[in-house]
Amino acid sequence: QVQLVESGGGLAQPGGSLRLSCVASGFTFTSYAMSWARQAPGKGLEWVAGIYVKGNAVYADSVQGRFTVSRDTADNTMYLQMNNLKPEDTAIYYCNFRTYWGRGTQVIVSS
Repeated sequence: QVQLVESGGGLAQPGGSLRLSCVASGFTFTSYAMSWARQAPGKGLEWVAGIYVKGNAVYADSVQGRFTVSRDTADNTMYLQMNNLKPEDTAIYYCNFRTYWGRGTQVIVSS
């Protein structure tokens, strides 16, 4: 049974940092690409970043240069390091693998 569990969200000030984690289970973590997406209040789902099997990553223009996605194959965990946070980064962040989604972790950026 595939499970994706996000954590690490919270309140951050503009310019601050947070690191999100997504612990995966129920599938061969090393064999698939994974991604992060987010949903801001009142808006649709937005893809944020993806990481491929070999570790190469891609980012949405809105987070390029500020966010870094990585994965730890020893712990079956994907991370999203978010730096220089902006109020517009406020959203629920979801971990995704194929058609599977976690429950999300909320990020609020506010002074």
